[in-house]
Amino acid sequence: MIEFDPELTGSGELVPVGGSAPAGDPTAATQVRYRVDVEEGLGLDPEFFADVVHRTLNDPRGWGNDGERSFARVSAGEYDFVITLASPGTAAEWCALSGLDITEDNVSCNSSNTERVIINAWRWAQGSETYGEDIAAYRRMLVNHEVGHRLGYGHVLCPGEGELAPVMMQQTKFLETDGVTCRPNPWPHPER
Repeated sequence: MIEFDPELTGSGELVPVGGSAPAGDPTAATQVRYRVDVEEGLGLDPEFFADVVHRTLNDPRGWGNDGERSFARVSAGEYDFVITLASPGTAAEWCALSGLDITEDNVSCNSSNTERVIINAWRWAQGSETYGEDIAAYRRMLVNHEVGHRLGYGHVLCPGEGELAPVMMQQTKFLETDGVTCRPNPWPHPER
């Protein structure tokens, strides 16, 4: 894990990550174009963030590669949304534009009134108790969960004791609902 201030408010300067990455499946019915921005001065690697986002979205277990949609990263031109890595303070400001208060649990959001899917840099760096030391899996869940909101999916609960948590469960906060505990799962389609 990377040491990161949970109360940091960064520069607010959101910079597009250069370069592009092709759609995972160029024959998919829907080609989703997205840009990646990273807040200047975070001390986190923008290219690494962009690479993890792209590989996550186009993984066979992700929102892409189901024959319906695929994701292409662009740094200029038209796009459908922007995945943004931002400090906790800047993330809170963007999420508030959509009526969301993320400050209590220092979480991320889909700022639906804006073009941005906001990834809280503190969570990106620290993960969550529910995922323990598996920061890579947590990051994949974080991307899939927030992009899932952008795609129109809402929160769901644990379907049964010991089952894999649905990616749209609020896994950053908990794995248990009504006495039923799920196992961490970063994927929308883990069976693929």
